[in-house]
Amino acid sequence: MTDYVRQFKPFSEIIGQRRAIKFLKKVMASNKIPHAYLFTGIAGVGKTTAAIALTQAINCHKPMNYEGCGKCITCRQIIHDNFIDLVLVAPEGRYIKIDQIKELNRSLQFKPVSGRYRTVIIEQAETMNREAANSFLKTLEEPPPGNIIVLKVTEPLDLLPTIVSRCQKVAFRPLPSNEIKAWLIRELHQDKKRASLTARLSEGSIGKAIQISDSDFLEHRQESLLKLMKLPELEPESAIEMALEYSGKNKKATEDSMKRDPVIFELLGLWKTWYRDLMLIRIGGTEEQLINIDFTKKLKTLSNVSKIEDFIDSFMILDNAQRELIRNPNLGLLMENTVLALKRRCRV
Repeated sequence: MTDYVRQFKPFSEIIGQRRAIKFLKKVMASNKIPHAYLFTGIAGVGKTTAAIALTQAINCHKPMNYEGCGKCITCRQIIHDNFIDLVLVAPEGRYIKIDQIKELNRSLQFKPVSGRYRTVIIEQAETMNREAANSFLKTLEEPPPGNIIVLKVTEPLDLLPTIVSRCQKVAFRPLPSNEIKAWLIRELHQDKKRASLTARLSEGSIGKAIQISDSDFLEHRQESLLKLMKLPELEPESAIEMALEYSGKNKKATEDSMKRDPVIFELLGLWKTWYRDLMLIRIGGTEEQLINIDFTKKLKTLSNVSKIEDFIDSFMILDNAQRELIRNPNLGLLMENTVLALKRRCRV
């Protein structure tokens, strides 16, 4: 098991997930709560927050409109993060391992300690290795009563089909850019220009918008995009050097790869937005639809340099690299192959 810093919000305060919340409340109203949910969607859109709100609603002593009252002992325990029947399982290193699932299976055999239901949130469920997934499948096939399991995953295809089929799927959608922009202005007091750019780069994720706001991401972003634009001009040796620089493999004392992974994942995602914008302009999209709005002039200039098929291929190269980074990362080789593949496809 892993400790987890939880942020409590009732259903009514979760932003932009009205459809998912309406569905969860409808299920509660039917008194047929499933033993396992599959919450799908990108990180930072409210999946964990909704799972905690669900925990409160089903354990509250005096629920109102299928939300916790906020006053009973169970609600107070959840609000103050000391409700013992709320458990998180998260990857240890890169994967959720068999020993973690065995420990979970043992604990599920006991009745909840203080609530009517125990809620288990499985973070990044797609990182279960095969042994762990097969062991977990047995739990889903014969679920102990009094337990609700919430698996969080970006894409259901990354899970075993037999696991997906035994869960109630609830989709969490990316938030509209204007809702995130308004939230940044209202809650973080950002100016409109910065809030607009941050919201576009957040890809529909409040969590990512907060991370961008709390870091120097925007400054590093400009540098990374400028390097990408120079890639077609580089000799292969210089392109490889650029790849190794990002992966950290050309340093005498390399950073731990576990720390580099999220950095590389974000870089690949940023580069995807560049090719996405180029495709958008090429098919006649509007400036309002662009993510990298501050590079509009440059994007318009470069959009006609290559074929749209090359932009599509480049986007898919980066998307596949992100998936490979999760499955079997070798940062040096991954970045080398990705950068060289991009260089072959496009002039921008």
